[in-house]
Formats: sequence, structure tokens, C-alpha cells
Amino acid sequence: MVNLIIFVILIFLLIILSMIWPPDSPWAPWWRTSGRIARAMCKLARVGRKDVGYDLGSGDGTALIVAADEYGATGVGVEIDPLRAYVSMTRTKLEKVGGKVKIIQKNFFDVSIADATVVFVYLVPKALHRLKPKFASELKPGTRIVSFRYKIPYLPLTGKDDLHQIYLYTVPKSFVA
Repeated sequence: MVNLIIFVILIFLLIILSMIWPPDSPWAPWWRTSGRIARAMCKLARVGRKDVGYDLGSGDGTALIVAADEYGATGVGVEIDPLRAYVSMTRTKLEKVGGKVKIIQKNFFDVSIADATVVFVYLVPKALHRLKPKFASELKPGTRIVSFRYKIPYLPLTGKDDLHQIYLYTVPKSFVA
């Protein structure tokens, strides 16, 4: 009984901490992207059947599940946390998009994103800044990057959804880290 109480208290504290997580932290909290936000991200990026989406820090896989199920895209989720990766793998099977969405349990800095046409990110500013060399070296010009809540200052903004705090960027022809 004591273990259960401690477990519940820890979960409660993690939820509270995620609400006040500092945006300049190098570590990402367990924030979840809702289906409503994922749909708005896909709509803003004009995701379609020919798209290959990558979700960096894919969490429970919501963005990719929506992109595959409702927009016909394929995708790869990259999640370092084994629990979150397992949850998203299970969700893709339950949502019957397992044939379209692959989840990799790894650090996204160690996974090539070169075949992406769309990249989804819900990452803190420090992580977005650290991604600049990876984006510059791996992404083709024209690749769309959709960021929820945080702006990417080193890329040209090509669209935004102020209501949902979603920002769309397109990799330019001459993008150097």
C-alpha cells in the first residue's frame, strides 16, 4: 500500500513539474501532443499521402498516428525513453497504423532523418538549437518542419497557427549550420 501511495505521489509531482518545465532546460518533459493539436499541425503542413513524417521525441505517437490515419502519410517516430517508445508502439498497433508508422527507441541525434518530407517537433528551445546542424546536413530543401509551442529562430517561418501555437518552417536551398 505504501508503494502505491509513493507511486501516485511521484506521478502527481511529474505532472505538476511538466506544467512549469523551464523552456531553456536541456531535457524534455513528458508533454503530450493532443489529437486536436496533431490535426492542426498536419493541416498547417499540408500533410498528404506522399509525405514521410518524422517525429523527433515522438512520445506516445499521437502526431504520427493522426498523420497516418487521417492524412495517409507514413512516418517514423524516434523516442529515447523506452516506456514512451513502448506506449507509442502499442498505440500504433491498436490504431491499426503499424504498417505506416515505425517507432524507433533511440536518441534522435543518432537516427538519419534524410528521407523526411515533414518533421514534427515539440521540443524545448535548447533541443531545437542543438538540432540546427542535423537539420542543415540531413534535410533536403523544401522539407517542412512543424514546431508546437516553440519557435525555431534559425529557419524562415513559412506559416503559423496562432490559436494553437504551431509554427511551420521550410528548409531553404542554402541552409548552413
